[in-house]
Amino acid sequence: MQTHEIRRRFLDHFVRAGHTEVPSASLILPDPNLLFVNAGMVQFKPYFLGQEAPPFARATSVQKCVRTGDIEEVGVTTRHNTFFQMAGNFSFGDYFKEGAITFAWELISKSQEEGGFGFDPERIWVTAYESDPEAAEIWHRVAGIPTERIQFRDGKDNYWDMGVPGPGGPCSEIYYDRGPEYGAEGGPVADEDRYLEIWNLVFMQDIRGEQSPKLGYPPVGSLPKKNIDTGMGIERVAMLLQGVDNVYETDLLRPIISKAEELTGKSYGVEHADDVRFRVIADHARTSAMLIADGVNPGNDGRGYVLRRLLRRIVRSARLLGAEKPVIGEFMKVVSDLMSPSYPELATDFTRIETVAVGEETAFLKTLSTGSKLFDDAVAEVKATGGRTIAGSEAFTLHDTYGFPIDLTLEMAAEAGLEVDESGFRTLMAEQRQRAKDDAQARKHAHADLSIYKELVDRGATEFTGFDELATEARVLALIADGVRVPTATAGQDVEVILDRSPLYAESGGQIADRGSLTASGTELRVNDVQKIAKKLWVHKTTVERGQITEGDAVLAQVDPAWRRGATQGHSGTHMVHAALRQVLGPNAVQAGSLNKPGYLRFDFNWQGQLSESQKADIEAVSNDAVGSDFPVNTFVTDLPKAKAMGALALFGENYGSEVRVVEIGGPFSMELCGGTHVEHSSQIGPITLLGESSVGSGVRRVEAFVGLDSYKYLAKERALLAGVAASLKVPSEDVPARVEQLVERLKVAEKELERTKAAAVLSQAGTYVEQAQRVGKVLLVAAAAPKGVGAGDLRTLATDIRGRFGSEPAVVVLLGNADGKVPFVVAVNKPAQELGVKAGDLVGSFGPSIAGRGGGKPEMAQGAGSDPSGIEAGLAGVRARVAEIAA
Repeated sequence: MQTHEIRRRFLDHFVRAGHTEVPSASLILPDPNLLFVNAGMVQFKPYFLGQEAPPFARATSVQKCVRTGDIEEVGVTTRHNTFFQMAGNFSFGDYFKEGAITFAWELISKSQEEGGFGFDPERIWVTAYESDPEAAEIWHRVAGIPTERIQFRDGKDNYWDMGVPGPGGPCSEIYYDRGPEYGAEGGPVADEDRYLEIWNLVFMQDIRGEQSPKLGYPPVGSLPKKNIDTGMGIERVAMLLQGVDNVYETDLLRPIISKAEELTGKSYGVEHADDVRFRVIADHARTSAMLIADGVNPGNDGRGYVLRRLLRRIVRSARLLGAEKPVIGEFMKVVSDLMSPSYPELATDFTRIETVAVGEETAFLKTLSTGSKLFDDAVAEVKATGGRTIAGSEAFTLHDTYGFPIDLTLEMAAEAGLEVDESGFRTLMAEQRQRAKDDAQARKHAHADLSIYKELVDRGATEFTGFDELATEARVLALIADGVRVPTATAGQDVEVILDRSPLYAESGGQIADRGSLTASGTELRVNDVQKIAKKLWVHKTTVERGQITEGDAVLAQVDPAWRRGATQGHSGTHMVHAALRQVLGPNAVQAGSLNKPGYLRFDFNWQGQLSESQKADIEAVSNDAVGSDFPVNTFVTDLPKAKAMGALALFGENYGSEVRVVEIGGPFSMELCGGTHVEHSSQIGPITLLGESSVGSGVRRVEAFVGLDSYKYLAKERALLAGVAASLKVPSEDVPARVEQLVERLKVAEKELERTKAAAVLSQAGTYVEQAQRVGKVLLVAAAAPKGVGAGDLRTLATDIRGRFGSEPAVVVLLGNADGKVPFVVAVNKPAQELGVKAGDLVGSFGPSIAGRGGGKPEMAQGAGSDPSGIEAGLAGVRARVAEIAA
């Protein structure tokens, strides 16, 4: 049975049983506890926590999940995957244990002809929490499972909670016996390779405190309603129903391995080390494609860093398998073909996904080249000091700063006859991981307690009136100060105000919140910010300017008209720039984020490489042409499928409801899903002036612009600046560019002439150095400090010239400079001296430590730099001593 069919059968089974099918949430949700969604229940967490009332009593979903805590273990065994699909059914105070067990048993035991999975009932084992005989009794009574195939386990295996105080409960797990060829008899407690877990049923009934019942601590209370949260591993079920040994042999992963075999010439199943690399490619290629599809881009921290690591591990693995050409694009195509039947966005957005992935591969191949050079320097330094081990700190720097994989470092070190201090490297990696864990824990404890808003959320959404008016009569539903409900707030106090209605826009969609006021007789509050709770409750963050406000008061909520006018210009201007970008660059210029406020906009988009001046000019021109066209701005609400069918653009990673608001400007020119405030006609935006374009991460560019009056002020300032430059140059404004170009060219000519004069002055001293040469053993040695201020380039030229003047006489030249607190150095050895055993690279170790320097090179020439000028004389003495030893 194919994996897509397994998904479909699961969902159909529960829909027939009265469950609402809920689409998978994005892998990225605004949860400070999570880097990525890692379980099927995550999108339902507000319902389980009691922060929101669920809109349905029963739900079912197949959730995309990513877990990256053990990336290094992927491929080493066949049990680890970073991406997986978690099928689940959920009950919010409806059915409980017997219902969950009954639904699960029907699906796994029903024949495939009847729509089930057709597992042999005689090979099913189940476990129950050690103090939950009720679950065991239900399994025996409902499913007929004999008591000898029902095992009890402690909280570590059969109790579930979120890892923090909150809901939890005992669980019951379903296992399938794969047979004696996979391990020992005795059920799951004896061997979890033979007895494979396929489904976990969580009976969510408890409230855990600071200490978890998983560790034997009692719950601190019971939930008001008993809930069900289950998770079935789609990939594990596919493995069993397809009759293969592990998930990498299933229909959605094995074809990726086949493509890797084709690209590398190696075969899977021959060598364990190669098999690990094949599995890394298969797992990481799928995970990377899914992350990029949900809006993640490679970066140096957070989600972006995880994606970067995954993509680079693919490149590294392919390289170690023998691939010589770029491979990422090929793997992305296979993943798209395999996964798009369930996730069509992989096909519709394939060009962007491929562009991001290939861009990272290209960058990493350059990194590998840079890392190889740094590795060579490290090898040269170790050998120069007679060592045999590359320090763990060097390997860590190569890995952490330059993205150079440790596996490659180990392999190349062995080829060079050296070892790597792996223990030191692992220690530094462990320290880095601990810092990351500490940071994650800090984020977890920083998670705001939203329970205080639950009653207000359950009452219903705040009615937003700001699309139609800037002032609304409203009633105060609640006041919150320092996280506590209060009846009254007085002058000088900061207080959160929840109203039944409000015209003030709450920050979302890149648009910052409105500013305004709340007033009543003798009372005035300044609104500093407005935020949403549970996407529907407006929380006005205010300061009481005068009087007092009391829960239940009637107030007039007003938006600052100037602020709103500027905000609408900024937001509508963002849509103009987005449309212009796609018109100039093409449909792959996809939004990756935005921020807009009165008079200003910032827009991030997926794109490889810097924009040309011509492209920036075209984007600005297209945007302003649209402004000048006075396009009408229309908004309407429709369902999500219809909006997408009309061509409305959606932001990747954003979770939309069943109904969406569409903002259309100029018909086909711009159509986006958007809940923000906008102008009524595009001409009201005013002029749009691009300020610049920059990189904000791998494959992500940013444009910034002023709009409206701020644009005019900026242009006026620029005009005044140009007029000042024109006056200084005594030319008309239109001639300033040509005049500046002339001056720059003259400056370049002068600088070159200065360099020639300087070089001639340096070279004129070569004869003096030759005269000062000392005979050391069988060679002539020039070991001297160069004139202060001579840079590395001139130093090399001088050393080469001195060496050449000795003809066939064995000669060694060592020059140490002192420029801007640095100590550049050059070692030059002629052929006769090399034949006596003197090598330039080997001499670096004789003076490098004295100047805190490092470097390397070939037998005839070595160079580098130090940072301690005070050690120059000691370094030169070290050179003389070393040459005396070699050339005695």
